[in-house]
Amino acid sequence: MSEIPLRRNRAQSRVLHRASAAEPAVAVGGEGCWLIDQDGRRYLDASGGAAVSCLGHGDPRVRAAILAQLDRVAFAHTGFFTNEPMERLADLLSEAAPEGFGKVCFVSGGSEAIESALKIARQHAVERGDPARTRVIARRQSYHGNTLGALSATGNVGRRRPFLPWVMGDVVHVAPCHAYRYRLPGESDTEYGARLAAEFERELLIQGPETVLAFLAEPVVGATLGAVPAVEGYFKAIREICTRHGVLLILDEVMCGMGRTGHTFACEADGIAPDIIVMAKGLGAGYQPIGAVLVSDEIARVIETGRLGLTTGHTYMGHPVACAAALAVQEAIRDDGLVARVREMGPVFERLLREGLGDRPHVGDIRGRGFFRGIELVADRESRAPFPAGAGLWKKIKEEAFARGLICYPGGGTVDGLSGDHVLLAPPFIATEEELALAVDRLGAAIDAALAATGLAAA
Repeated sequence: MSEIPLRRNRAQSRVLHRASAAEPAVAVGGEGCWLIDQDGRRYLDASGGAAVSCLGHGDPRVRAAILAQLDRVAFAHTGFFTNEPMERLADLLSEAAPEGFGKVCFVSGGSEAIESALKIARQHAVERGDPARTRVIARRQSYHGNTLGALSATGNVGRRRPFLPWVMGDVVHVAPCHAYRYRLPGESDTEYGARLAAEFERELLIQGPETVLAFLAEPVVGATLGAVPAVEGYFKAIREICTRHGVLLILDEVMCGMGRTGHTFACEADGIAPDIIVMAKGLGAGYQPIGAVLVSDEIARVIETGRLGLTTGHTYMGHPVACAAALAVQEAIRDDGLVARVREMGPVFERLLREGLGDRPHVGDIRGRGFFRGIELVADRESRAPFPAGAGLWKKIKEEAFARGLICYPGGGTVDGLSGDHVLLAPPFIATEEELALAVDRLGAAIDAALAATGLAAA
C-alpha cells in the first residue's frame, strides 16, 4: 500500500459506505483504548465500535497468534478438517460455561450465530420427533441480527419495517423487561418480573406449547434499548416456564457476553443457564470476525446421533485464523484478570456517569452492568416523553462526539422502535479510570452541543 495518506470523499470512493460523513476518516492505527486516523488524530474508543473491542487495539499477543497461525495454515475447510485453535477455543469456552455446555459451533459473526442457533434448535426438535415445534417467541424492541432469520426474531419495528415482506411469520413478540419504561407505579421489581413471565406463559399457551420451539432474548438488551438488564427474578421465571413446556431458552449474548457485564456469560448475573448461548463481538474483540453457538450436552447428543448431522454450515466456520485470534483474546482476558476488573470497575464507571451526566435535564436514565452502559435522553424527565424522532438527536450526538475525539454508539427508536434516543458505551476492559472520566466528559459536551444544534435544549 502507498505511504501517502488516503483521502476519499463519498463521491470519489467506490465503496458503498454505511457511514454518513462526507469524507469518512481513515483509520490507520490503534493503541489501547485509542484509534488513530490518517491525520494522526486520536479517538477514545468508548464503545469498542459496537461493543466489540473489549481488549483494546494493538494487543501484541493477538497479533503474534494471528501471524503464527498464518505461518501454519490460513484455511482448511471444516468439511474435511478440524484445526488446533478451534479445538482449543472450544475447550476454553466449554470450561468457562455453565455446567452441561460441552459443544461449540463457530461461525463468522453474530447474525450467522443467531441463524445457526435457530437452525440447531429446529433440527433438535425434528431429530427427537417433535417436528410441530416451529414458532419462536422473542421480545419487542430486541435486536438479534441483520440476516433475514435473525431479523425475523428481532422485535425492533424500525429495523424490521423495510424488510417486512420477507420476515418469517412464525415469530411472535412479547414485552421486553424494561423497568424504566414499563414497570407500573407502585409495582416492585419482583411483581414486574412475575407479570412479564405470566404474560410470556399466556402467549405460549395461546400459541400452543407443542408448537413453540424456543424463547430468544438478550440478557442485557444492547443496540436497540441501550444496555437494559432484566429485573431480578425475571429470567429465573422464564427458565422455569420454558422447562415446564419443553421450550428451548436461547440467550443472545452477542453484545453483552464474554465479560462485558463483569461475568464471562451475562446470564450468570441472572442465576440461570439457558439451552443455547450465542456469542460474537467480544469473542474475537475485533481482531478477526468470529461468532459461536454454545449448546447444551443434550442438544449436542441429539444432533450428533441424529440422521442428518449438523446441517447449518458456512464456508468460513471454524476459520483457523479467526479461532487463533479469538483464543489469544480469551487467554489474554483470562490471564490478565479482565473480567474481574470489569466487575470491580463497573461501579466506578457508573459513578462517573451519574456524577458527569446525571444532573443534565434531558438525561432520563443511566443503566447497565459492568462496562456495558446506556444513557437515555428524554424531552421531559418526569413524563419520560422522548424527543421527536425527526429531530435525529442520536445522530447529532454521534457526530458531535466524533468531532471531540470520542467514539460512542448512539441509537434511535429507543421507546417504540421509531422514537427515542440513547447512547451506548462499551469501553475496552483495559480502560483506566482517567479514560472513563474523559469519555464521560466528552460525551456530556457532545450531548449539550447536539441538543443546541437541533434546537431541542429548551424543549
